[in-house]
Amino acid sequence: MSNDAATATVDGAIPAAAPEQQAPAHGIGASLAPVDARAKTEGTFPYAADLWAEGLLWAAVLRAPHACARIVSIDTSAAVAMPGVRSVVTHADVPGDPAFGRRVADRPVFAAEFVRHHGEPIAAVAADHPDTARLAAAAIAVEYEVLEPVTDPEKAFAAEPLHPDGNLIRHIPLQYGDPEVTGDVVVEGLYRIGRQDPAPIGAEAGLAVPRPDGGVELYTASTDPHSDRDLAAACFGLEPDRVKVVVTGVPGATGDREDLGFQLPLGLLALRTGCPVKLTATREESFLGHAHRHPTLLRYRHHADTEGRLVKVEAQILLDAGAYAEASSESLAAAVAFACGPYVVPHAFVEGWAVRTNNPPSGHVRGEGAMQVCAAYEGQMDKLAAKLGLDPAELRMRNALATGDLLPTGQTVTCPAPVAELLAAVRDFPLPTLPKDAPEDDWLLPGGPEGAGEPDAVRRGVGYALGMVHMLGAEGTDEVSTATVKVQDGVATVICAAVETGQGFTTLARQIVQETLGIDEVHVAPVDTDQPPAGPATHGRHTWVSGGAVERAAKMVRTQLLQPLAHKFGMSTELLQIADGKITSYDGVLSTTVTEAMDGKELWATAQCRPHPTEPLDETGQGDAFVGLAFCAIRAVVDVDIELGSVRVVELAVAQDVGRILNPRQLAARIEAGVTQGVGAALTENLRTVRGQIRHPDLTGYALPTALDAPDIRIVKLVEERDVVAPFGAKAASAVPVVTSPAAIASAVRAATGRPVNRLPIRPQAAVVQQG
Repeated sequence: MSNDAATATVDGAIPAAAPEQQAPAHGIGASLAPVDARAKTEGTFPYAADLWAEGLLWAAVLRAPHACARIVSIDTSAAVAMPGVRSVVTHADVPGDPAFGRRVADRPVFAAEFVRHHGEPIAAVAADHPDTARLAAAAIAVEYEVLEPVTDPEKAFAAEPLHPDGNLIRHIPLQYGDPEVTGDVVVEGLYRIGRQDPAPIGAEAGLAVPRPDGGVELYTASTDPHSDRDLAAACFGLEPDRVKVVVTGVPGATGDREDLGFQLPLGLLALRTGCPVKLTATREESFLGHAHRHPTLLRYRHHADTEGRLVKVEAQILLDAGAYAEASSESLAAAVAFACGPYVVPHAFVEGWAVRTNNPPSGHVRGEGAMQVCAAYEGQMDKLAAKLGLDPAELRMRNALATGDLLPTGQTVTCPAPVAELLAAVRDFPLPTLPKDAPEDDWLLPGGPEGAGEPDAVRRGVGYALGMVHMLGAEGTDEVSTATVKVQDGVATVICAAVETGQGFTTLARQIVQETLGIDEVHVAPVDTDQPPAGPATHGRHTWVSGGAVERAAKMVRTQLLQPLAHKFGMSTELLQIADGKITSYDGVLSTTVTEAMDGKELWATAQCRPHPTEPLDETGQGDAFVGLAFCAIRAVVDVDIELGSVRVVELAVAQDVGRILNPRQLAARIEAGVTQGVGAALTENLRTVRGQIRHPDLTGYALPTALDAPDIRIVKLVEERDVVAPFGAKAASAVPVVTSPAAIASAVRAATGRPVNRLPIRPQAAVVQQG
């Protein structure tokens, strides 16, 4: 496949190889199936909720019913006295650091003096039966002085401090260009983005097992085990080597998978009782405990000339961090840096704030920061197009970013940035046919089968959006991963602490070793903290950093394998190749199998991968903060019932900058999953709160899109232009369609209704058009 090859699909699923190209059976470029695919589809995969141990106790956590309150007293006597209860712990029983946090240690293990959000842990119980544990937790008497919560982030600036660290987490005043410049055409807009939950379908669960040396082992579906280990050790007052985190049963993740708010009480209870302790969170506890996407308020003013070329962008971005900092600083940096989108903007002035409130904590969810600003700047582009009388796609084309252009942070885009090519691909892809009005096809109408809609009230709209995300960590984050590759008796083993969260790392690791060593049978060892760290499973890290470490280790083993043969035949190892389990020389003189060359030996190597460093944004928002960027264009087609306000997404055409296709089937699945998550953010997913309290913490009140809600997804082009600084040249795949699809859907609803549509998810009243 050429570097800029377009790969269209008929069913919007798996890119097909060209006729002259036979897809490989293994190695890079093959659609190798995940090892756990069969077990997961058959229901035999051992998830964390399936864990068991001899002498098991059960845990339950008491959570605060208020969003803001002072704790007057905590009385655990009734719970302690209950038969079957083995231990009750509160803030007074934490032997180490009382607060934790992956980025900022500002979140208490248990609330001590104040409750800062609904559902904050107050105490935890271990008992011999789960029902006993829950009853004992409910029996703990807590006296609260309920306080007025601060739930409006705009009011947080003037409110009394909600935390000893203050209410302002971070402020970034980006300044780029001349503030006095103005354009011939100016449009303004106010946009609001709701609170999306990562909504892990698998139950969040864990098992803590005490060790004879006074330490503890935590068996959880962690996505960042070494960070979790260090935080737990500090909380438990132990050295890190006395805490071990074993990753088990990860069902998938679209953000930080596990809530440390129950992992840490679990370990404390195991250390106190000397028994294994298990906790499986209810769906309500998951909604109350883990972090959500930042609700965001955005104010924009775009300046353009009469030809539609952008002159200046002014913006204010306010992220609601909830009660604790979590990933808010990083999310704000992404929001501010990408506030103008993948467009050339010669002058930009963006102010961003992340503030604490008494709302549920916000944190890492795919495309954090970038998704919120994409919805806003694309709304602005639609307004500009309407005011100038230009086609929305043409306006975007005139301003598309390209390699060599500058971001408003002053950083040069050095990676491939085929933004115009992506936009042209979705613009030129044939539109879907219009639905029939026959009664048997009523299900095609917005509202679904038996809906109240009438065909005459349905309007079709077509909208566009361009999105971008950064890959790996940013602003000076030290990105590094370590991997070991061992080969013996024709079998290779990869040891790397990169957690498989559904992004396909274990499959990729197998493909890398197959490609490099010509060995078909490759196993990836289970992950625990006895292995060197590989970092969190976010921002495409493991494809780049951990995949790069595996590749380097495999190449070192390859050299060990080929060096004796090369020496024997008087040639360099570069003149030997490995394919299909055979080693051959360029001239055909040497031909042997990998097994014969191994001769019973065990070969192994350990390697690291560390990308080039980045730097923090300075006091004016300038700096080379990002290792790499990925881009996406989406065209949305929607049908809107303008009387009822119901929206049906008919089709999403996707063109994406992927660098290099490593596994076609896996890549298509990641893109489709990201697009579908974006559909939820656009239309249904909003974790609603009243005075800081989550209204419906369940999957009845929180509406995830189902298979019936998923539209036709057409992957019309995958641009393979390799990023030379990335291993294999590949780019992150799943976050950028999440960022782009909500904005495209909103754009299509604007086209169908003529309404501004400035809020996500789109409420029915925003799509209603008054008749007559």
